[in-house]
Amino acid sequence: MNYVFQYGQIWPFLPRLFDGALVSLQIAILAFCGGLLIGTACAAVKTFGPKLAAWLIDIYVTFFTNTPQLVQIYFLYFALPDMGILLTSFAAVLIGMTLNAGAYLTEIQRAGFESRRVSEMEAAEVLGFSRLQQIRYVILPHVARVLFPPLSNQFIIMTLGTSMAAVFGVEELTGQAMNINSQTFRSIEVFTVAAGLYIVLTLVASVALSLIGRFAFRARTGLI
Repeated sequence: MNYVFQYGQIWPFLPRLFDGALVSLQIAILAFCGGLLIGTACAAVKTFGPKLAAWLIDIYVTFFTNTPQLVQIYFLYFALPDMGILLTSFAAVLIGMTLNAGAYLTEIQRAGFESRRVSEMEAAEVLGFSRLQQIRYVILPHVARVLFPPLSNQFIIMTLGTSMAAVFGVEELTGQAMNINSQTFRSIEVFTVAAGLYIVLTLVASVALSLIGRFAFRARTGLI
């Protein structure tokens, strides 16, 4: 093998890769927060709501957890325009990832709702708490502490999953790497640097989440 590594050709493009990493992080944070809101609402309805609403949520969860996320985004980006709904590539990726995350986070949080302590619920009822007050003051704090580790893992998975946005022309980290590769033709150098940035990105996110979990919810994610 006579290949000569020439990372010097890649260093001038590092600012573009850093910008792409920030876009990846932005998509992951926005999609996760949106999915968390959807998941919390759907998990609460599945646990405490009427059967019809729970059945509709089951359909939503089944569809989004049993079809590829890439196909879901393809539908938003290429099929909706036939119905007169035009989305930018960034919006299609963000909406698709949010809806997908909402389905998975519904199931994760439902497990947390079902792990609630009966004694705490009975005490809340004795104190006259409404169902919404029980969810807000009794269930959610418990769920936050118990589910913080799996929710953190889901966020890391979503951060890595933002790479599919490159398929739709979004210039996140992978998209920037593909563009730089087309200019330099130094595939090994470009994608090893991109892989290193993904590692740094996920490690920083993991440490930050560990600190948040430890000091805000007294939960441990395994790093700190």
